[in-house]
Parts: sequence; structure tokens; C-alpha cells
Amino acid sequence: MSKVTVKKKIEVEDKATVLTDVKGYARKIWLAGLGAYAKAGQEGAEYFKELVKSGESVEEQGKKLVNEQVEAANSQIDSVKSSVTGNVNSVKGKVEVQLDKIEKAFDARVAGALNRIGIPSKQDVAALSAKLDELSALLEHVARTK
Repeated sequence: MSKVTVKKKIEVEDKATVLTDVKGYARKIWLAGLGAYAKAGQEGAEYFKELVKSGESVEEQGKKLVNEQVEAANSQIDSVKSSVTGNVNSVKGKVEVQLDKIEKAFDARVAGALNRIGIPSKQDVAALSAKLDELSALLEHVARTK
């Protein structure tokens, strides 16, 4: 019987040692998890700050690129606008010259047609009016001298 008692004591000691070892490992695993969580919290905050700095840098570069592209587009718009304005002014001048020519030709034809049917022109009426003024002045002068 002594063999059985010794075996039971050895088994109980082995179980206690195994249980203590398991508790030790469990505690170490728990502490490792806590350490990982704390480290991730610290590094996460630092990593977040680095990401913010990187984002600010990219944003600044993006704004600079957009501003350069807007300035280039505005420059192109201004050059096209001045070119179009020059072309419009040139065409406008040519159209005005042509309209003046057409207007003068129309006036000459209308005046000729009116003259042919016996209606006096503006110059004829002005000449007659001037002669009438002269005659009126002469009549007044003669009437005063009598």
C-alpha cells in the first residue's frame, strides 16, 4: 500500500505544479495582452499624429497644384479672350465700313428716285430756304428805306 500512497502524493504534487505553471502562463499571457494594448495606444496616437502631418502635406501640395492649374487656365482664357476681342473688333470695323457704304448707296438711290419724280432733296430745300432768307432780308431793307 505504500506504493499507492506515494503515487497519489506524486500525482497531487504534479497537478499542483502544473496548475501553478498554467496560472503563471495565463498571467503572463494576460500581461502581454495588456502590454500590447498599452503599446498600441501609445504608438497609435503617434501614428495618428504622423498621418495628420502627412495629410496636411498632401493637402498643401494639392492646393498648390490646383492653384497652378487654375492660373494656367485663367491665362489661357485671357489670351483666347483677347484674341477673340481683337477678331470681333476687326470684324465689327469691317461691318461698319460695309454698312456705311450700303447706307450711302441707298441714300443716293433714294435721292435720285425722289429727284426723278420731282421731289426736292434736302440740299435743294436748304438752298431755297437760304435764297428765301436773302429775299426776305432784301424786302425788309427796301421797306425800311422807303
